[in-house]
Amino acid sequence: MADERKIHRLQSVELDDESLAAVSRDQEQERQIAIFDLLEDNYFQPDGAAGGPYDLRMGLVENRLVLDVRGPDYVRSHVLSLSPFRGLIKDYFMICESYYQAIRNSTPSQIEVLDMGRRGVHNEASGLLQERLKGKIETDLGTARRLFTLICALYRRG
Repeated sequence: MADERKIHRLQSVELDDESLAAVSRDQEQERQIAIFDLLEDNYFQPDGAAGGPYDLRMGLVENRLVLDVRGPDYVRSHVLSLSPFRGLIKDYFMICESYYQAIRNSTPSQIEVLDMGRRGVHNEASGLLQERLKGKIETDLGTARRLFTLICALYRRG
């Protein structure tokens, strides 16, 4: 898998500006950290591609997620319905809002409980993303987690 991680990886990630909403400073920081972390460590293997690195542009079109992937021998757009993610995204937003408020006003143990809940929803949504990408793009859990964070950044507008 180590060699595969070197061959099949993202080298750039861009979010479609028209798909993005104005967000709080905390949300923008989370988005930037997700992109940075994603580029630092990811496994991204489009089905049928010989090897990367790949460039990814993410956006929303008619409330569907569009993943435009480009690599040395691969150019394809994948469109995913966001309907299966709606409940998880809503839960994630509520928990994140509570988490951001707790950081300013709560005890460390209260913050930890919210963070555990946030991570749980994040993991569940990331697993769903991996399942929905099956046969299109293979990722590891860490990559799927960071991609889900970016999906949420896009979904705020949608």
